[in-house]
Amino acid sequence: MEQLVTANDTLFVLLGAIMVLAMHAGFAFLELGTVRHKNQVNALVKILVDFSVSTIAYFFIGYSVAYGVSFFSGAEVLAAKNGYDLVKFFFLLTFAAAIPAIVSGGIAERARFNPQLAATFALVALVYPFFEGIAWNKHYGVQDWLVSNFGFAFHDFAGSVVVHAMGGWIGLAAVILLGARAGRYSKDGRLHAYPPSNIPFLALGAWILTVGWFGFNVMSAQSIQGISGLVAVNSLMALVGGTLAALVMGKNDPGFVHNGPLAGLVAVCAGSDIMHPLGALATGAVAGGLFVWAFTMTQNRLKIDDVLGVWPLHGLCGAWGGLAAGIFGAKALGGIGGVSFMSQLIGTLMGISIALIGGFVVYGALKKFVGIRLDAEEEFNGADLSIHQIGASAED
Repeated sequence: MEQLVTANDTLFVLLGAIMVLAMHAGFAFLELGTVRHKNQVNALVKILVDFSVSTIAYFFIGYSVAYGVSFFSGAEVLAAKNGYDLVKFFFLLTFAAAIPAIVSGGIAERARFNPQLAATFALVALVYPFFEGIAWNKHYGVQDWLVSNFGFAFHDFAGSVVVHAMGGWIGLAAVILLGARAGRYSKDGRLHAYPPSNIPFLALGAWILTVGWFGFNVMSAQSIQGISGLVAVNSLMALVGGTLAALVMGKNDPGFVHNGPLAGLVAVCAGSDIMHPLGALATGAVAGGLFVWAFTMTQNRLKIDDVLGVWPLHGLCGAWGGLAAGIFGAKALGGIGGVSFMSQLIGTLMGISIALIGGFVVYGALKKFVGIRLDAEEEFNGADLSIHQIGASAED
């Protein structure tokens, strides 16, 4: 019976890993549909190669930094318990690899290829697992300190802060250091519109991400005994809330509409296991509205050229999700309880701080020593021809 339970757990986590792996196709198509035509090939290549570099970084360094586990033992040892420990690594790797996939959307159209791969390695090997270990493996006594002072640890069931806020705030640092795309802003500060190149591909990416997110959230239980329909329905309600809020706030704009469910899902990750579905609906609705408002402000007023809006979508909505878990997870608002708003606030601020510091250090060092931006001619020609020597279609 014990072996059957272990085998079922292994299959459960493996299916989750496959679903989140599929989400990387969503990242690719969301970026492909948003960037200009001359940068579509680069979007596809970047996501796949970033995932591969992330795997190497996490396998050899990152997983050990976060959990103190290495794979330098015989295959017979690794295959114990139906290989559960291996598929757990696979599952958590897909989370880690989301960091460069998130960043990719912000720095699109003007980032050099090889320096971005170097940044991916550093982020997944060191920066991300440093905070992952604090939040999910109780490193450095931070969680114990929160429990002793506020009654409960920082709660992030599926990564609103650990994954999404980290990725979004690292992306903000990278975007600031890169600067805006050539011609994006005129000398008098006016915004020049660069409309999405392909709305159907953008929508396809959003749908792939939305469906895969049920693996992201539900399978975060990491055992079949821990599976919860509450997590699934809360994810559903959050994506609906995010979509409808983005529809209204974005005035029917298809780019906002298709990012709405992603905003809701980013925000509900942290508290999806403890919120009431109505709380999840509210969390998603706030996130959808927050994304539209923050994306518009970022582009128009702050003059930060974040191409896919990864800071509003992942950075801000992820931070909101960390706080929302402390609000709607409370029993007073229909939640299961076991959370402290102060612990959520401190944990969220800590994640943001580590992400910003790590992002500025990694991309700042690369900018200083090797450069991170395409030259003017390469950017004008587009990343597809400049980096990959081929366009997205035969007539390019």
